Amino acid sequence: MLCFVRMDLGRQKFIAMDVNLLSQLFPSELIEYFEITHVETFLDEERKQEYLVIEFEERNDLPEGFSTSDYESKGFMESRRIQDFPLRGKPVFLKVKKRRWRHKETGEVVKRDFTFMADGSKFTRELSDFLKDAGGYANRYHEQHSQLLRGE
Repeated sequence: MLCFVRMDLGRQKFIAMDVNLLSQLFPSELIEYFEITHVETFLDEERKQEYLVIEFEERNDLPEGFSTSDYESKGFMESRRIQDFPLRGKPVFLKVKKRRWRHKETGEVVKRDFTFMADGSKFTRELSDFLKDAGGYANRYHEQHSQLLRGE
């Protein structure tokens, strides 16, 4: 199965990517409910290190049990930037835009809760669990990349 990803490599270009490959790189919920909309490499000039920002937008598919005749998409919540495992030695940041739907009559808002985002953390749950197990490495890793999480 293929999905298409918009890459910014000087100009926009759509690239077909194998969903099975993506599922090996990213949390499964991201692949199931989101589309990659943008991938860009940046340079942290202070550290002289490149890092990746991969943007995901939640698909406009209502959660199970809700009807499209009763609910309408009301766009996205504020995006959240979380850190995932490095790829090819580069820090990776996922910019995640979660969708919300509103009931047409009552105004009730529906959104999904995703387990891949660690509660109260700016890391994916998998990276957070890894860093907790790594002990002292976790503090050094967080200090080294915390400015990038804030988009500085």
